[in-house]
Amino acid sequence: MQTRLEARARIIKALAHPTRLFMVEELSQKERCVSELTEMIGSDVSTVSKHLSVLKNAGIVQDQKKGSQVYYILRMPCIRNFLVTFKSVYMV
Repeated sequence: MQTRLEARARIIKALAHPTRLFMVEELSQKERCVSELTEMIGSDVSTVSKHLSVLKNAGIVQDQKKGSQVYYILRMPCIRNFLVTFKSVYMV
C-alpha cells in the first residue's frame, strides 16, 4: 500500500509545477518534440529537458525517437481526466 501511495505522490508532485502542468496539457492534445515544447514555453532546452525528465520519471510521459528528434507523448491517458476534473474545480 505504501508503494502505491508513494507512486501517486510522485505523480502529483511532478504535476505541481506550472511549466510541467502546461507540458502535460499540451501533450494531452498531441505528441510534441523537445524543440516544439521549448519554443512554446520560451525557455532553454536544458530547462525543458529537466522538466520532461521529472515527468518521465513519474511515469506520466514517455519519449520516442523519430530520426534526429525526440518526441514525447502522454503515457497515462487518465491524466486527461484529472486535468478536466481539475479545470472544472478551478473554474468554480
